[in-house]
Order: sequence, then C-alpha cells, then structure tokens
Amino acid sequence: MMFPARSFASALLCTLLLNSASNGQGEARKPQDPLQQDAALTARLNQLIDAHDEWRLVVFPEYALKRGHETRAGELTDSSLAGIHRRNATVVQFLEEARAIDPAHLSDADARDYHLFRRDLELSVDGFRFGAWMMPVSGRNGPHQDIAQMGELATFADLDDYEAYLNRLLGVPGSLLGTMEVMRAGLAAGLVPPSVTVTEVPLQIRAARVGLRDSLRKPFTRMPMSIEPADRERLLRDFERTLEPIDIMLTEFEVFFTNEYLPKCRATIAACDMPDGAAWYAHQLKVHTTTSLTAKEIHETGLSEVARIRAEMMTVIARTDWYAADKSRAEMSDDARFAAFIHYLRTDKRFYCTTAEELLARYRDVSKRIDPKLPALFATCPRLTYGVREIPRFMAPSQTTAYYQPGSPQRGEPGYFYANTYALDQRPTYEFIPLTLHEAVPGHHFQIALAQELSGSREFRKDLDSTAFTEGWALYAERLGIEMGFFEDPYDDFGRLLYEMWRACRLVVDPGMHAFGWSRDQSIGFLQQNTALSELNIINEVDRYIGWPGQACGYKLGELAIRRLRAEAEAALGTAFDLRQFHDAVLLSGPIPLDLLERNIAQWIAAERRHLAPQG
Repeated sequence: MMFPARSFASALLCTLLLNSASNGQGEARKPQDPLQQDAALTARLNQLIDAHDEWRLVVFPEYALKRGHETRAGELTDSSLAGIHRRNATVVQFLEEARAIDPAHLSDADARDYHLFRRDLELSVDGFRFGAWMMPVSGRNGPHQDIAQMGELATFADLDDYEAYLNRLLGVPGSLLGTMEVMRAGLAAGLVPPSVTVTEVPLQIRAARVGLRDSLRKPFTRMPMSIEPADRERLLRDFERTLEPIDIMLTEFEVFFTNEYLPKCRATIAACDMPDGAAWYAHQLKVHTTTSLTAKEIHETGLSEVARIRAEMMTVIARTDWYAADKSRAEMSDDARFAAFIHYLRTDKRFYCTTAEELLARYRDVSKRIDPKLPALFATCPRLTYGVREIPRFMAPSQTTAYYQPGSPQRGEPGYFYANTYALDQRPTYEFIPLTLHEAVPGHHFQIALAQELSGSREFRKDLDSTAFTEGWALYAERLGIEMGFFEDPYDDFGRLLYEMWRACRLVVDPGMHAFGWSRDQSIGFLQQNTALSELNIINEVDRYIGWPGQACGYKLGELAIRRLRAEAEAALGTAFDLRQFHDAVLLSGPIPLDLLERNIAQWIAAERRHLAPQG
C-alpha cells in the first residue's frame, strides 16, 4: 500500500507554518532582537529543508533505500498519474514556503543553501508544466529496464532485506499500470517521444521477459547463512509466485507499447516540434548547463571547440606508426589524412577485443592503474570503492558505451562502472583510458562518492542535479590522464582527443537538431566527419540527444568552466598554486551550478592569497 504522501507533506508544512507563525507573526507586536529574528529565520529554513528531505524519503522509497533508510524498503515509487500530480503539488507548497523566507537575514552559508534549495524547487515546478514527465520511456530508460535490474540495486544481508525485496516485486505490476496510465495521458496531450528513440523498446521488453527469472533470482543465489533453511525455502516459494504477475504485466506493457504507443510516436525529432517546444528546450538548456546561454551561443561555442580540437588531432596523427608507415600520407590534405586515419582506426583488428571477458578485464586493468595515481592529484579521496560490470545484454544494443551507477556508503554498496560489451567491433581499445577516467576515477565515482560522504553539509546538497558540474567534472577528469602519464601512446592520446571532440560536437548537434532544424542524418554525418566513434556509437549517441534535449550540452560547458577556473587560479597564485587543494575546492561543496562554483573558486583564491601575504 502506498503511503498517503499528500497528507504527510501537508502535515509537515502545517507544522512548519504554525511554528513560523508562533516565532514570527504571533510575536509581531513585541520588539524582537535582530539576532533572535535571524536565528528564528535560520531555524525556519532548517525545518523547511528537513521537511523536504523527509518527504523525499517517503515518496521515493528506492531513493530512501540507497540512503540507508529501510522503513519503506518494501515499496516502490507511486508511478500513477495521481501520484505524479500529488508530488508536484507538494513541491509547489515547498516552493511557496521557501519564497516566504528572506535570505538577506541568513548567514552566507545558509543563504547559499537557501538559493540552491529554492533553485531546485523552481526548476522542478517550471519544468513540470511542459509535460515531459508524460514520456517516461526511451531507448535508455524505462520500467522494463528498472525491473530487470531490481536484484542488483540493494544489499541482501538479512531476512528483512529479502522480505522487502519480495514486497517490491509484488508492487511491480501496479507500477507498470501506473506508467501506462501516464503514457496514455501523454498520448492524449500529444506529448510523445520521437519514434526513432523508442523503436527498440519492444525488443528490450521481450528480452527482459525472457531473462526475468534469472535476473530477479540473483539475490537468492547468495543468501546469508544467518537465514534459517525453512525461511530460505519459504522465500524461494514466495519469489516464484511473484514472477507470473510480473510477466503478465510486462506482456501487457509490450502489447501496449507495440500496438498503441509506438504507432503514435512522432516522426519529427526536434524539441521545438513539441507543444511549447522552444520554451521547453530553453528550460532544458538552463537545467543542464546551469547557465543562461542561448542555443545559438552554445552552438557557436561547439563549432569553435571542434576547430581547436581538430588541429590537435592532426598533430597527434603525425606521431603514429600509421603516419610513419607511408610517406605519401604527409602529402595528403588534412581532411583526406583525417578520413584515412579514421578508417584505419575503425577497421584494424589491433584496436578491438575479441571477447566480452577481455574487454571487461582491460577496463579493470586500467582502473587499477589509475588508482595509485590519485593521491598525487587529490588531497581528499572517497572511501567508497567501485567495480566494473557488464551492461545487461538485453538493453546493451541501444545503450551508450558505458554509464556509472552510484553506490551507497550508508548501505555499504560500491559504485559500478558499467561497460557495453555488445558489438565488440564497435568498442575500440583507444577509448578505454578516457572512458575509465570519466566513468570511474577520478570522474563520476570519485566525485559522486565524495559528495555522498560530505560531513557538515545538508543532505539535499549531496545529490543536487547539476549536469554541467557532474559531467563537466568527468570530462575534466579525462584530461587529468595527461598529468597521470597515461597518454604517451599517440593512439591513447588520440582516444582522449576523440572523447573531447565528441563532447564538443554535442554542443553543435544538440542545438542543431532541437533549435536550428538539423536532421538526424545531418547530425550523424557531422559526428562521422569529426570523430572516430564507431557507426553504432554515433547512431546511439545522436538518438540519445534526440530523446534527452539539452543534457548533452552540460559536459563540454562544465569542463570548459573548470579548466578556465583552474587557469585563473594558476595565474593568480603562481608557484603557490596547489592542484590538490584546488580539486578539494571544486569537489567538496558537492554538485553545484557553475555560477556558484565560480564564486567558490574566487573565494578560495582570495583565501590562498591572504594566507600567502606577509604577516603584519
């Protein structure tokens, strides 16, 4: 049974309003010390943020489980139309209460948190009106993918963990019904994804059904010895009973998607083709870049970066044995030499693994080569460990090259770098170093684990949604491989530049498609001309940009901001610049918008200068 989230949130907010009334309006006739007023306002902010955090733990049980709160471990998030509207109504209530607080009377630290908290609420409320939440399924996301991985998303240490898992499985059919209800509302409103981004979904659902028993049974293959034999037998019997209802609903979901939904998905690809699409795309850019840059400014930045990186690529090509093997290659035009080199990279077997096991082993080897290099570059390293896993095969064909799944320090769960082993002839080895730097350390795992382990920080600060920061950091982390000595081999160095070029191309093709009328083929062609990505990766990437407008722009813009701030700090501090301390200054505030990052680094530089100044 779902918790009555509206009643819970209303109770929290009513308590907050009553307290604020007794601390403020109820004493308005009496003179009050300004310090007491400020303290009351700070207490009110603390109460509001704490109420919001507690509310999230209730309405998002999976999130609560990751945070180590197990009171609702046997439940799933309410995916129904009513549930989504209730959550948005509650966010509106929180925002109204936040707007009633005057940040001028808060300390600098509290005012910073206030603005971050309010910004997050405002973006959520502003974005809700566009209705993108009515499109919950893409080639990369959907309930069928979540269900198939449910056995991997929690720890199983005792009987209660298994009981909670079974209860979550019992909730799956209802959750699928809720998702279909939302998608039907999208159909009625004309809010559907581009068909090119979801054509593979029926095959994914079918594959998830075929592997359902094996994927969901995994936790029962490693039950702890503390569970009595009788309980083990009962748990397995109860598990088997959950499978048929899930399979029936997944079958219904597949039929719905194939016969009712997919035929009505749109043939166009641009965000601007949606109802109020231009405003929605502008909102998406604001969310993911945390800037006010326009689509035109982002597009032009991308073109400039593509030209710069292309020049660096030509220099690296001249260092390869391919270039040295044939003197005529020096006489080629830059475009012809680049195209010939890319063809070589895409077709020579020396750059490809022959088995999935070899690919995963090589990623693990790169990871272990990176780990000992980290203390030289970072004063603070996360305690949480990470591993390398294979992307589930049923979803691999339409997935990108890799992704990162955060762990949970509270539950003792490591983070995981997931690598794609589908179509091995499309997974070149010169990508392995930059990709591991990006997804594992010192990229996503490093940054996210540090944020999770922050002490003295409000909980909401640890997982703020800031694509430009998190993805910008991960792209910056790829470049740190230079200082680690990983790019002496020109092919590995070209792989680094390839990944940087790939992110620069995103700044061109994302607004190109969503704001300037670029076709899918035009975007694919642009990536083919300027990167060495395999054809499969290029197609999957372009389809990802089509299905997730604006998100891809955060990477390069975030990386450019971090590199610019580092250059400013190096210039300001000269030989006193400490890279390890700079990285702490960037990372130890958690994920934040770029304007706040800029302010933080300016304050750090000023503090370092004061420390260096002669003592009077």
